[in-house]
Amino acid sequence: MKALRKSLLNLQLRPLLKNHPDAIAAAVCGILIFLGWLALQWEWMELVLLFLPAAYVVGGYENTREGLTTLLQEKQLDVDLLMIVAALGAAGLGLWQQDYHLIVDGAVLILIFAISGALEGYAMQRTERDIRSLMAVTPDTARVLVNAQEQLVLIEKLEVGDEVLVKPGELIPTDAVILEGDSSLNEASITGESMPVEKTLGNEVFAGTINGSGALRLRVHQPPESSLIQRVIQLVKQAQTEAPPSQLFIERLERGYAQIIVIAGISLAVVPPLLLGWDWETTIYRALIFLVVASPCALMASIMPGLLSGIANGARQGILYKTGAQLEMIGKVSAIAFDKTGTLTTGKLQVAQIVPAAGVSPSRVLQIAAALESFSEHPIGEAIVKRAQQQQLELPSTKKVKAEAGQGIIGEIEGQLGVIGKVAYVGEWVSNKRLAHFTKASEQLEATGNTVIWVAHAGQLLGIIAVADTVRTEAAAMVKRLRQLGIKQMIMLTGDNKRTAQSIATEVGITQVYAELLPEDKVSVIGHLQQQNQLVAMVGDGINDAPALAQASVGIAMGAAGSDVALETADIVLMADRLEKLESAIRLGRRSQRVVQQNIAFALSFIMLLLVANFTGNITLPIAVIGHEGSTVAVTLSGLRLLKN
Repeated sequence: MKALRKSLLNLQLRPLLKNHPDAIAAAVCGILIFLGWLALQWEWMELVLLFLPAAYVVGGYENTREGLTTLLQEKQLDVDLLMIVAALGAAGLGLWQQDYHLIVDGAVLILIFAISGALEGYAMQRTERDIRSLMAVTPDTARVLVNAQEQLVLIEKLEVGDEVLVKPGELIPTDAVILEGDSSLNEASITGESMPVEKTLGNEVFAGTINGSGALRLRVHQPPESSLIQRVIQLVKQAQTEAPPSQLFIERLERGYAQIIVIAGISLAVVPPLLLGWDWETTIYRALIFLVVASPCALMASIMPGLLSGIANGARQGILYKTGAQLEMIGKVSAIAFDKTGTLTTGKLQVAQIVPAAGVSPSRVLQIAAALESFSEHPIGEAIVKRAQQQQLELPSTKKVKAEAGQGIIGEIEGQLGVIGKVAYVGEWVSNKRLAHFTKASEQLEATGNTVIWVAHAGQLLGIIAVADTVRTEAAAMVKRLRQLGIKQMIMLTGDNKRTAQSIATEVGITQVYAELLPEDKVSVIGHLQQQNQLVAMVGDGINDAPALAQASVGIAMGAAGSDVALETADIVLMADRLEKLESAIRLGRRSQRVVQQNIAFALSFIMLLLVANFTGNITLPIAVIGHEGSTVAVTLSGLRLLKN
């Protein structure tokens, strides 16, 4: 109730009138009703019959239009038309009995319904405010360098390959790569994190982020419309338009429910006078009240305002829910599967050790490995190529390169076949005798958390490369907190070897490990968990995680480090490359469930209360209208609680 009162206090008349024409119509309707009521008190009947019909037209026009459109185009009755019918019924009854106060009651019904619609629109606007702000974080123009001269160019005119200058304190105009300079960038618009991120030569920068103290020369590497911020905007727009299953169920219920209410209302108005001898005036009046109080307006408003508020809240924190359905689903998961590299670990791998074969130099092993891995986007490959660049090794020409997902890479180097990857994959091209010589060294390296890559060329085993990753500092604490949240099962899925996977899992507190998996194997594990009637979330970042992300009940991608395929496939994106956001995502999902359930329970209870009051004769039409529409406004504003962290 405290949050509800604060939301009511935050409603300001000026922005309400400015942004919502329906609020203006409601205000004019209210004035006309007041003037009609005054005229009724002074018995100026000509003015009564002028002001009150005008109030009906001004306040009820939009609802009548929407209701008739639904009736004529979709052959369905909705609550808008239901309220208009009830109001016109009250007016007709008033004219019949020459009781103009009933006409006022009908006008008040239209007024409160119009006010309710205006307040709901205002509430929805608040939920969209943070989302719309995303569209304002990119500048309209960029400084493009042409022959060392600056030219202002519209963002949409930028092309791949253009060089852009960004001065200190300016917004980054589009996703690009740093060619010159270093600076700290505020990426809060993308990740939700206020801590600046250091960027230097070769790093990617994102549109809408704020440059710090250093000037940067950038190269545009993808079209502006493909920038991360534009993808975020499109995904959030999609989340706004796609209704979750619970909302779809309520909408389907409304279609049949409205018809039942109309039939029941007509029956209540006609049957008792004919069969029981009740007086027509009282019976029709009670039937009109029934139409009002039985209408499912509050029930319809119980879900979407809250879920959209939750989506907006998540966007502020760097948690992107693609649909309201996923906000609901994440709060229900009972099992979570984690990819290892780039998810539980930083994904910033480094070459820890090179063990060459007899007569082979470490640089030769690294040279052949880097030549093949230069065609890969895998973090292990990037680490190997980076070490070769640091040693300024000249890589031999490579052709006919073919990668086997989760296994290794093969290609032609210097006219001979080169192979790099897991021991089983390389073993197809090298004798077991040669492999056995390195088995013990490989086991020792893997036991300490290293990933071992085997390298061969021209049928000869050149050696092994140990690549080490570091566990995210927050991973162990996050796993512990997830257990406290009641997540029953947490597992690790990785294509890495069992020893390395087990070492990482032990460090973060995960006991169930599936190692040496191909992408399709990860899908099988997820499917097996789902067959046990579990809702499974999958957290990953790489291309090879995309099938598992699609299979999972909820796919969650690491936004900062995640591949484009993973980001497109996932249902939820953690824009900040921090695992603790996963806990926040689950808590927000559970909180949204509680708010929606509370709203539904409140709406149904209030409908039942008003129905009982109507049949016992203890309620008038204005009170019914206030109670019914008041409950609608209450559940709408209740949903705004999810805007707060």
